[in-house]
Amino acid sequence: MKRMILLAAVAAISHGAIAQKNKVKIETEYGNIVLMLYDNTPLNTNNMVKMANEHFYDSTLFHRCIPQFMIQGGDPDSKQAKPGQSLGNGGLGTTIPAEINDVNYHKRGALGVAREQTPDKSGSACQFYIVAGKTFTDAELDNMSKRTGRNYTPEQREVYKTVGGTPHLDGNYTVFGEVLEGQEIIDKIANEPRDANDRPNKDIRMVSVRVVEEKKNIISSVKGFFKKKS
Repeated sequence: MKRMILLAAVAAISHGAIAQKNKVKIETEYGNIVLMLYDNTPLNTNNMVKMANEHFYDSTLFHRCIPQFMIQGGDPDSKQAKPGQSLGNGGLGTTIPAEINDVNYHKRGALGVAREQTPDKSGSACQFYIVAGKTFTDAELDNMSKRTGRNYTPEQREVYKTVGGTPHLDGNYTVFGEVLEGQEIIDKIANEPRDANDRPNKDIRMVSVRVVEEKKNIISSVKGFFKKKS
């Protein structure tokens, strides 16, 4: 019996190690957005965790917001931006290498790395976007596949048809996470009245961006179990 419990515990540890995710919470006046960052994009995931831990994003704006498309933020120039000031060119003087994986795609709620026309598709070290998106028909997805040469899995196709997203961005931008909570907040922000540069007429700030504290580590929990039972 002890051996069976031990094997189960080891399996739980292994599963926990694989499934471990970083989570980030963005606080806004509209409510909170909770993001799960992917493990298969370690460079971009670790970068956002670092930036959140340094409180870099606090007071930055969602400076580019387009209904049924996405909201973009993280420009350091936005912290003290004047009304009507064009934003989106601020950065840290470096880029993060692209981590474009076919399994990470631009479904509704996807978290992506903003970038300029970098040949290697490397992205901003601070600016990111979250997909609001819209739904697509099979015909639209077929035409997109012909133009881009990109094929969608049955699961991806179903998501784009029923949930929505921005499939035309697939393969060109790094997707490194997704929304767990607060998609309705993204929709509210995306639908705010905006100017010709898609900057909302009112400042929509990230009040704070923090890494969400994980629940008690599963390995510690298992050790505690054996300590109590021995």
